[in-house]
Amino acid sequence: MFLHRGSGQRLSVNEAWTRTAGSCPEAVLLDVREEPEWRTGHAPGAVHAPLTDLAAGAAIPVAARGRPLVVICRSGHRSQQAAKLLAEREADAADVKGGMIAWAAAGLPVIDERGDGGLIA
Repeated sequence: MFLHRGSGQRLSVNEAWTRTAGSCPEAVLLDVREEPEWRTGHAPGAVHAPLTDLAAGAAIPVAARGRPLVVICRSGHRSQQAAKLLAEREADAADVKGGMIAWAAAGLPVIDERGDGGLIA
């Protein structure tokens, strides 16, 4: 696996895209924002797991279990917290510098809950 438990590894949005996109991605993009943020705009193929749920002890979503995780939020703050929490649970996790704000600014795709063009507020 490419990530190291507890390493505090931070990825650029381009590194995150490379590792989580395509038909056979090497990692899962785990979006830890809250439901309203997720519905408005998220990366295609991302798996949703709000940080509040993870911090309360919720399990990692089935689609992300046993896989390297690239954790993203709006700006990068919550994703750092989530990556640390997930590493404490023995998950391979890194977070994305700049979060979805940087993702959208880089021109990477964002969709809403219907699969249409999404927004990052």
